[in-house]
Amino acid sequence: MMFTVGYSNRSKKFLKNADKALVKRITEKIEQLREDPIIHDTKRVEGSKGLFRVRVGDYRILYEVDYRNNLIGIIKIDKRPRVYD
Repeated sequence: MMFTVGYSNRSKKFLKNADKALVKRITEKIEQLREDPIIHDTKRVEGSKGLFRVRVGDYRILYEVDYRNNLIGIIKIDKRPRVYD
């Protein structure tokens, strides 16, 4: 069963301004999450409830999973030092 992905305005803006190769890698990773929201390199974000992160090179995708509604919310996409701000 596939999850529906929702993007925050911040993550939409990031994808709009990022270069095409990076956007392709990020969207491929998000497609994997649609099938299984917790993949092998998923980590829980410390100090937050229900927030996960997955790596794409130097970038991180922060997201939440709503199992009841089969939703994945992409909160933020950014380089490692900035993503947790």
